[in-house]
Amino acid sequence: MDGFRIPLGEWAVDAVAWIRDNLSWLLSAISTAVGWLVGSLADLLLSAPIVVVIVVAALLGWVVRSWKFAIGTALSFAVILGVGQWVTAMQTLSLVLIATVIAVAIAIPLGILAARSNRFSAVIKPVLDLMQAMPGFVYLIPAIVFFSIGFVPGLVATVIFALPPGVRLTELGIRSVDSETVEAGHAFGATPGQILRGVQLPLAMPTIMTGVNQVIMLALSMAVIAGIAGAPGLGKEIVQAMSTVNIGTGVEAGISVVILAIYLDRLTSALGDMRGQQGSLLGEIGRRRAGAAASQRGLAQVA
Repeated sequence: MDGFRIPLGEWAVDAVAWIRDNLSWLLSAISTAVGWLVGSLADLLLSAPIVVVIVVAALLGWVVRSWKFAIGTALSFAVILGVGQWVTAMQTLSLVLIATVIAVAIAIPLGILAARSNRFSAVIKPVLDLMQAMPGFVYLIPAIVFFSIGFVPGLVATVIFALPPGVRLTELGIRSVDSETVEAGHAFGATPGQILRGVQLPLAMPTIMTGVNQVIMLALSMAVIAGIAGAPGLGKEIVQAMSTVNIGTGVEAGISVVILAIYLDRLTSALGDMRGQQGSLLGEIGRRRAGAAASQRGLAQVA
């Protein structure tokens, strides 16, 4: 077996070289668009007054979850500011949010297609397995070759790494919808598109939002790894702290990552279960409207 070798690495090198030489126009367009999106969002977050950003984040937490979560958000973001990681945290948040939007925009249509076609599902599952099992560092190598260093290779690698759970859970959510409910829609003459929009997607939304939550968590973990590719943010701070054995900076950047992760996790979890959020502002408004409607019905019956 001394002479046996599969030249998989050489094939990968040739494929990357072919893409770089023949699709340079596409890579340039992706680099320009992605760089503009992440840079614009980062500039927006950093140009806004810090107090305004904290208040908006806290209000968003109160609207979808609870006032306790809102207070915790304000205190946590104040910690990020206090340890001097505000700029890097906003850069990382921008990278994660744009990567999540792109990943979800790709994952949900693929998940819908996989749920409606067994053949497509069988084809895409091994691809998702490969994407999810491949170490995140590996994606950075061709990304750096294609896009040099900075935000863009980090975001591209993040999208690839975070995409699979969004596809899987979208497919699972739609396939889990009760078949009798779907058949009832067909019986009333609804088209497949109407059933998808009016029945399957609403009923599958909690599962889909769980997938979005997982996409965000993986994007955040990969955004830190993307610091190796020179992407500005907390990941770059952690990489520099490792290279210089700077314990203080490493702990401060790590705590900031944890705060962002907890905030985004709790926020998206609440969006997936709005009915269960008793302390949310939206829930309180809904209960008051329901109470007012019930009172009006009672008055109408008395009259």
